[in-house]
Amino acid sequence: MKKRKVPLRKDIVTGEMHPKKDLVRVVKNKQDEVSVDPTGKKPGRGAYISLDVEVANQAKAQKTFDKAFGIKVDPTFYDELVAYVDHQQARKELFGDDA
Repeated sequence: MKKRKVPLRKDIVTGEMHPKKDLVRVVKNKQDEVSVDPTGKKPGRGAYISLDVEVANQAKAQKTFDKAFGIKVDPTFYDELVAYVDHQQARKELFGDDA
């Protein structure tokens, strides 16, 4: 059986390429609302970040998504992002790659 190509995406904070399943998509819609997109299918401009708490904290410190989307992102979004990434990282450690 032919091996499937693994889709890669660039982490906006570190600049490294990772498999899409190891990243989380953050999306900005037409109303300039920024949100986490766990399904990867929300409409709008998307950017990816690693499922790593340190990287999420680095994004918060550098205001990475403010620069990427060219808008002022609410600071509470970064707190939600860090909490989401922390939760997903814990799930991955508990259940492995199937989660």
